[in-house]
Amino acid sequence: MSGSDSRIPLFATMQRIPGGLMLIPLVLGALVGTLAPGALGIGSFTTALFEESALPFIALLIFATGTQVTARTGGPILATAGTMLLMKSLIPAGLVVLLGFGVGIDGILGVSLLGLLASIDNSNGGLWLAFSGQYGDERDRGAYLASAINDGPFLTLLFLGASGFGDIPLLALVAAIVPFLLGVLVGNIDSEWARVVQPVPNIVIPFFAFSLGTGIDLGDIVTGGLTGLIIGLIVAPVTGFLVYLGYRFILRRGAMSGIGFAAGTTAGNAIATPAVVAAADPRFQEFVGTATAQVAASVLVTAILAPLLASLALKRSGALRSSDTAKATPA
Repeated sequence: MSGSDSRIPLFATMQRIPGGLMLIPLVLGALVGTLAPGALGIGSFTTALFEESALPFIALLIFATGTQVTARTGGPILATAGTMLLMKSLIPAGLVVLLGFGVGIDGILGVSLLGLLASIDNSNGGLWLAFSGQYGDERDRGAYLASAINDGPFLTLLFLGASGFGDIPLLALVAAIVPFLLGVLVGNIDSEWARVVQPVPNIVIPFFAFSLGTGIDLGDIVTGGLTGLIIGLIVAPVTGFLVYLGYRFILRRGAMSGIGFAAGTTAGNAIATPAVVAAADPRFQEFVGTATAQVAASVLVTAILAPLLASLALKRSGALRSSDTAKATPA
């Protein structure tokens, strides 16, 4: 049955919203995880598909992305990933640390240094893959490598390391990159594999997004209150704009530079970062509860705002084809 024959065009509707393939299932998963947290824990295939599938499906998507990388595209991918890591993580985290020198770990206006750093130094790799898979090319999709590096507590521990706590879990970083490298190897050995896994993004993104959403308690968003909302409203445009500048002036991507705004997100895994940091340095323990709620709020706010900003920037520059423009227009 073709899309035009669908009684209810669910897939087409999701595609009309920027990042909709991920955003809509993410919100639905959050609703289920908040209102009926035990509903999906009945076991067997139900739990495996809807509650525990995020990591395997993301790993499959990373592998599929790797198969599209050839010797011709490898250099541009590394350049794109490096630029994103610099503009999305290293520069913003450095600015937060400089702020900390002035205000201390207590932060400012109810936002601790921990809460701000855990929200700003990482990016939502799943959303980036979803958006770049729809509007970008292999260079953009391969730049997920930046998310593999900044995901989780790695950079937060690194930038707070001056306090003398925590070891950077390099083995976990290596484990995050292995599926991509394996995909590169397989795709270059057998181009048929690259063709077979091309549809993977459209298949797995809605499922792993729903699974990630079940781990977000909307009550935490409410607890984070206005400060969490403000953090999200800062992270999306500010860090997204920095990546946009990197695309425009370092990578020279011209009209496609607007896709950089899609990187202005907070990773779902960052919700656990405050607790990890506090385990390494008990001085941060008093900030964990509020910081966790603030990060959770930033995850949801940036997941909505970043793809909207990116699609508007691409549309304004004329980078979207007419068919893409229809997909990028909010329903």
